[in-house]
Amino acid sequence: MTARILVVDDVPANVKLLEARLMAEYFEVITAMSGPEALAICRSAQCDLVLLDVMMPEMDGFEVCRRLKADPATHHIPVIMVTALDQPQDRVKGLEAGADDFLTKPVSEIALIARVRSLVRLKLACDELRMRALTSREIGLQDPLAQATAETGRNGRILLVDDRPSSFERIAAALTVEHAVDVETDPQEAIFHAAENPYDLMMVSLGLERFDALRLCGQVRSLERTRHLPILLIAEPEEEARLLRGLEIGVNDYLVRPIDRNELLARVRTQVRKKRYNDRLRDNVQLSIEMAVTDSLTGLHNRRYMELHLGALIEQALARGKPLSVLVLDIDYFKAINDTYGHDAGDDVLREFGTRVRKSIRGIDLACRYGGEEFVIVMPETDVGIASMVAERLRRRVATDPFPIGSRGETVDVTISVGIAGLAGPEDTPASILKRADQALYRAKRDGRNRVAAAA
Repeated sequence: MTARILVVDDVPANVKLLEARLMAEYFEVITAMSGPEALAICRSAQCDLVLLDVMMPEMDGFEVCRRLKADPATHHIPVIMVTALDQPQDRVKGLEAGADDFLTKPVSEIALIARVRSLVRLKLACDELRMRALTSREIGLQDPLAQATAETGRNGRILLVDDRPSSFERIAAALTVEHAVDVETDPQEAIFHAAENPYDLMMVSLGLERFDALRLCGQVRSLERTRHLPILLIAEPEEEARLLRGLEIGVNDYLVRPIDRNELLARVRTQVRKKRYNDRLRDNVQLSIEMAVTDSLTGLHNRRYMELHLGALIEQALARGKPLSVLVLDIDYFKAINDTYGHDAGDDVLREFGTRVRKSIRGIDLACRYGGEEFVIVMPETDVGIASMVAERLRRRVATDPFPIGSRGETVDVTISVGIAGLAGPEDTPASILKRADQALYRAKRDGRNRVAAAA
């Protein structure tokens, strides 16, 4: 795994030591001797992770970390504080400033490299989502990066997996001041609960008596529905080797007993914040994808989506030796509706027609707004005879049930004309089958509209 690590320390010897350790693991290393220099490097997107000394003149590490986490442009960069301070209150202060971890000097080389690899892996997985979110912001969607800086990490839903009452009772009592906590003593049941409920964090005792806790973590990471659920391990001091193994398989964070209550709350808040941040990024990407392929007025797919997928559906039908039919539908005299009742009424008709189309087709059918008042339905595994029956049913439903327009209960009568073409053979293309369906539509309109016609 390659990544660029920023080492920030005002003592050159400390910088050289960390630089040598990281370069031996093939990381690229850049350095800064002060807080302001580090902030400038991070704002220019030159690093994937920051190793930050706490005790520096002019601006200490806590303040540097606070500024990084308060800026939407640098909020996502992981920060590991490296310091001689080793009291729980020092770790809590760093975590509350936004640090992802807190390593005490002299730093264990094994722990350092494992933690860096873990955080870099999580950061790189997030980078593509951020890039898409920035693109979405440019087209006017809500900005999830700005929202991240306002997230408190409180009021989360936590799943605690621990089979020792003396342990889980204390931990749950400490957490319930800020979060809702579910305790599960059976690791197998915990997997089902995690998959079925919207948890913000899963906490696992590394010392489970009847199950390998790391195997549980691996199962959580392998399931699609729990792949993005943060995991925080709770370990005994002598379990460092297993903790490091946990980081390698995707555990996000850990606590070592005896657990300091304030550190527990700070680390849980950090993981809940990250979970919500990444969820917003994924939701934003999903929304941008939907906007790219969906007609905003009718909720059906748009022409671009249909053109991209019709060819694949034709290839699939030919490979399987199955029929396929294409319907081109047009709302009759739609211009007259706009001219008589206004364009808002025309939009109401289009929206209602989109709803009726969705209710008239199967899940495997592809319906799209082709342009204006023209629509296309692609029906896999359907011959022209069955497609004609579906089209006729939709035509009758449109013609016999007036369309509501406006907010005063008015309605307007609407009819449609439909042209149908079936897959003719291996030489057929999206353009040729659409052309035949369009010619059938023209014949239906020429013969009086409000009718269905199939290509010869």
